[in-house]
Amino acid sequence: MIALIAITVAALAAGYVLGRVRPWDRLDTWVWRQFTFGGPWVRSKPRQVVLLAAHALARPATTWDIWRRRNDPKPPQRSPATTFRRTPEPEHEAATQGEDR
Repeated sequence: MIALIAITVAALAAGYVLGRVRPWDRLDTWVWRQFTFGGPWVRSKPRQVVLLAAHALARPATTWDIWRRRNDPKPPQRSPATTFRRTPEPEHEAATQGEDR
């Protein structure tokens, strides 16, 4: 019975410490910073493998979605936006001269 209480207390303490340290949030932030500001750090293959494995641990659903869509065709190129011919606006003084009389 005492062993069960000791195990429960140890599990609660470990959960509290992990909740305060937030290792998954720190790993996610580190992965995001490497992807955003990585530069030469991610240019070697072993470092890329470490980064991709950390991304798979931190965000598995996003990693799976990226992996599923890696061979999707590119979206079609859109045509340029439609432009309309601008007509010159009448000057304010010329438009109000008839009203002064």
